[in-house]
Amino acid sequence: MTDSVMTQGAMRSNNFDVLADQLIAQESQRVQRGELSAASVGILKNRLDAHVLPYFKYIPPSQVTPVMMDAFVKRLTDAHLSSTTVSQYLVVVRKLLKLAIRHGFLREVPELPTIKVANRPRSMLSLKEYAAVVRTAHRLVRKGDKAPEVKASTGHRERFWVQPRNLSLPPDMAWAIRFMVNSFVRPGDLRQLKHKHVQVVRGSSVYLRMTLPQTKRHDAPMVTLRPAVQVYEAALAQARRDGHGEPDDYVFLPAETDRNYALAVLGFWFKWVMREAGVAPEDAMGRLRTLYCLRHTSIMFRLLYGQGIDMLTLARNARTSVQMIERFYASALDGEMNVAMLQSRRTSKN
Repeated sequence: MTDSVMTQGAMRSNNFDVLADQLIAQESQRVQRGELSAASVGILKNRLDAHVLPYFKYIPPSQVTPVMMDAFVKRLTDAHLSSTTVSQYLVVVRKLLKLAIRHGFLREVPELPTIKVANRPRSMLSLKEYAAVVRTAHRLVRKGDKAPEVKASTGHRERFWVQPRNLSLPPDMAWAIRFMVNSFVRPGDLRQLKHKHVQVVRGSSVYLRMTLPQTKRHDAPMVTLRPAVQVYEAALAQARRDGHGEPDDYVFLPAETDRNYALAVLGFWFKWVMREAGVAPEDAMGRLRTLYCLRHTSIMFRLLYGQGIDMLTLARNARTSVQMIERFYASALDGEMNVAMLQSRRTSKN
């Protein structure tokens, strides 16, 4: 194949490996222009390495057919990927094929399979379950109990992934639970939250104004509910007693410089607290309850218990869109949750 036309001149680009490098370069330029987050490029690289390039490695882009695309979707389905993830993989392939069109290898993108994306809202906690996990977290702190060292197998394990100092629960867990439910933040926001991002506002309303780094192309300030102020001030007071609390110090687990590890520890603690509180690790629909479910809980509590909540205001403050709330949050609402509102009657005017 050394002297074949496939390796001559511009035809060398008729190769998915070459097109993938070009696509990464293009997306990296978008990051530099502020059009895309750096994390998106990392996700793109992961998808290319996981399934796209292994499947298309020996297929020239000029020879891609709808039948090949059907086989690619079957590969993803057999890997037990969700319909949303399969759809996102097809977006990557479509971008590569559009690059092939620009090089003149294709006249048009071959017909791609139609994937019906199923919305899978995250799980949430009920009001009773939320109260139970907060009480349990405080109890575990007072008692000084240690978390069980969960093993990867039935055999003995010499090294546990959570360091021994993190096997006892500090007050940060209860604070993090209450803070997330009263602030709408994502776990990733919680991980990066520093004191310089937080301002206590006291006026006709008492709340925190948070100017967090940009997430998912949202950079507007967020405001919290009043209970988050109490949580923040308690965390700040404890941090100052421990020698932290400076503007560049983290609000939660400030001693942990590895923030990915800090977030993993919070997730480990949350599972432990739920288990001790008697809260099932999955909801009635079989969806896992992770730290992220506290954000879902936060938004759902506003929809259920807030008075006259404006969906647009809620969406913007939570750094999401009305469409995302309807698809992934409010989709879990049913009439019985707000039966009193449905049965309410207007008062007659004199």
